[in-house]
Amino acid sequence: MADRPRRGARAAFRGWRARRPFWGGLLLALAGGEILLTEKASLKVVMHIGMQGAAGYLLPTLMALLGLLILFNPAQRLFYSITGVLLSLGTWVTSNLGGFFIGLLLGVTGSCLAFGWLPDQEPRVSRRERRKQAKATARAQAEGTKGAKGLAA
Repeated sequence: MADRPRRGARAAFRGWRARRPFWGGLLLALAGGEILLTEKASLKVVMHIGMQGAAGYLLPTLMALLGLLILFNPAQRLFYSITGVLLSLGTWVTSNLGGFFIGLLLGVTGSCLAFGWLPDQEPRVSRRERRKQAKATARAQAEGTKGAKGLAA
């Protein structure tokens, strides 16, 4: 135990975040929270549709819950993200035009990010690194052909 180096809290969080669709789940949860806040707004434009506005509170609550489920149970992210998109679009009618468009857009964007996330991907190699590798390979091949010509002569 003493031989193992201790990881800092930041490194541990980055490792946890890398194993799940973090930004998608966070955006979906924030969208649900934003829409719930617009339901409590003291504006004259606030409208409630449905059974005394029950759907106006139910859909964003479920969105926030789905965002948290995406974060803590990423194995089921496909189902959660599809449901999140449908709920986000449903808030257009039930919750002040989807939280005045902000919550609607955050929810759809977060759900799409969660749906498109793939676990265990290889780290991306930058274009600069690929160019360096290609130049090194070409240089090695050029030196290999020079050596072969010198041996043949």
